Amino acid sequence: MLRSMYAGISGMKGFQTKLDVIGNNIANVNTSGFKKGRVTFQDMMSQMTSGAQGATDTRGGVNAKQVGLGSQLGTIDNIHTQGFRQTTNNPLDFALEGDGMFVVASDIGETLEETNVSYTRAGNFYLDEEGDVVNPQGLYLIAYDVDDDGNPIVEDQSTDPATQYTVDKDGNLLDSAGEPTGNTVDDTDVTYLYKPINIPDTAQSFSVQTNGIVNYIDANGNTEVAGRVALANFSNQAGLQKDGSNLFLNTENAGYNGLALPESDGVASIVSGALEMSNVDLSEEFTEMITAQRGFQANTRIITTSDEILQELVNLKR
Repeated sequence: MLRSMYAGISGMKGFQTKLDVIGNNIANVNTSGFKKGRVTFQDMMSQMTSGAQGATDTRGGVNAKQVGLGSQLGTIDNIHTQGFRQTTNNPLDFALEGDGMFVVASDIGETLEETNVSYTRAGNFYLDEEGDVVNPQGLYLIAYDVDDDGNPIVEDQSTDPATQYTVDKDGNLLDSAGEPTGNTVDDTDVTYLYKPINIPDTAQSFSVQTNGIVNYIDANGNTEVAGRVALANFSNQAGLQKDGSNLFLNTENAGYNGLALPESDGVASIVSGALEMSNVDLSEEFTEMITAQRGFQANTRIITTSDEILQELVNLKR
């Protein structure tokens, strides 16, 4: 009898957590780049009343007899499916079509190791007073330092650390004349250089290509390259840790594969003038809310029924 009461309590606790997650999903139905959560349950340890027995020459086998002791929280998953795209026509709104995440930092050094970075799918960026591209919290959008053709600049550590080569989209190192050196970034000790994206006050206009290259027209009408947006690549995005303000942090289970150029290495392309919205489906959330409510009610009935039977046992003395 007491086992059924405690099983009911465990079920109520689980459905309370499920309702908490559903409430958070619904609250963020219009949050840019939000990824919904999902709760799964597991059964608890079962009490063994008799063990299993194998077959003999005169009798067949007997299964074990176990009484379950309730349910427990299994996982709270982050579902990283693609959210729908909302057109805003704001050139500083970036939507990602595919895998990958924007990389933002409070202070960008020349190399990624010198920065304290976070990751986000929310692409609503702004220009600060210095002309740097930042997110709503003032964190800089990390970009590759590139040459005039949009090729990332690298520092060759295998020779002179002060020597810069560029690298093309296939990872081939180029010399100062832009010719292939015969080496790639995979077989050479190189370090990519990063910087904030800066649009000068004197710029007449700017644009962002799907491959992440940010161009602007200077005061003289010349096209200049401000940088190339870097995207973080994870093999298990569900392993990221939510940090609030639409930001995620890397964890040991996220499978961080480094930074990549947009439209390369399986990462997304960038759509300027649009935002990726929340992937919350209201019809699904309300349906899950109903099932959680009914599940909670059913577990309360288990407790009240067990209590009524215990009351009958107490009344036997009469």
